[in-house]
Amino acid sequence: MSLRIQGIPAVILLLAGLVSGAVMAKEDASERILHRMQQAYQQLNFELTLIEFSQGQLEPKRLTRGHFNGQELTHLTHLNGRPREFVQRDDKTSFFDASHSGYTLKGANLPGLFYRLQAVPLLPILDHYDAVPAGRSRVLGRVAQVVRLVPNAPGYYGYALWLDQESGLLVKLDTLSKDASVVEQSVGVALNISEQPSLLIKELEKASLPSVMSVSDVYPAPQQPSSWRIEWAPDGFELSSQDTHKLPITEQAVDYLMLSNGLVDVSVYIAKAGHNSEMHQQLVRQGATHLLSLVNASQVEVTVVGAIPAETARKIAESITRQKTSDDSSVAP
Repeated sequence: MSLRIQGIPAVILLLAGLVSGAVMAKEDASERILHRMQQAYQQLNFELTLIEFSQGQLEPKRLTRGHFNGQELTHLTHLNGRPREFVQRDDKTSFFDASHSGYTLKGANLPGLFYRLQAVPLLPILDHYDAVPAGRSRVLGRVAQVVRLVPNAPGYYGYALWLDQESGLLVKLDTLSKDASVVEQSVGVALNISEQPSLLIKELEKASLPSVMSVSDVYPAPQQPSSWRIEWAPDGFELSSQDTHKLPITEQAVDYLMLSNGLVDVSVYIAKAGHNSEMHQQLVRQGATHLLSLVNASQVEVTVVGAIPAETARKIAESITRQKTSDDSSVAP
């Protein structure tokens, strides 16, 4: 025997189904737009000049990407201040800075969320952020589709993305606090898309770059599991890496832990506090990135670095406790 739902309950169920379908359609549309953004970044030959705004400071940069002789090539350079540039050939990234010698790492990303959003797998992003369409606007004199990435848990930033409607490329990015105020902004000021790779891209294909370095090259001491653990982290962040080593130059022994939600990485450094150390806190902000250092209740000095709110960094640092093991000697060998 079949049951028929009539009257007001039937209307409510019908409306609920229509609303649910509309929400799903919007989510699917946003995901398609983000997927197209990543495809455009991977496939097109282009040069984008952009300016990053943070704390009243302007940092102009130029991003050049292309394909030549079967290789995917990227060049990013800072246009003001001391010379800094980055070169990617497939999965190898070379870092150049006037303050130190150049080096190359395998599997590393370009620094900054603007580039990472376009390069990391989309699925982990959508696991921790709701993609919400936010209409259309104009950037660079071109129509752009706007998508917001709203964190589905408290403790980290949200984002607004402007995607060029014609090409799909990301041309503007706002990092947003929980009250939707802009913490950091990257905005394109010139865009050139071409069928053929630029002369710079062709030169990079044969450029002499530093040899690829491994973790053992950076930290030659034997790596050991950390003796510390993070008792609290924002929902969606998980421990992705840990080791114990001595820092280059200073030779200070530290434990290192990395948290990640697939888009944002948070580095945690743990070192022995001095015998006379008191509870203190040091906070430095650069755009969306906070560096927080404090001596916590476990009497260790904890430094947290990442593109997360200051309160989140503080709660992570305060939650560091020692792993329960039979050996309760030092922080690091």
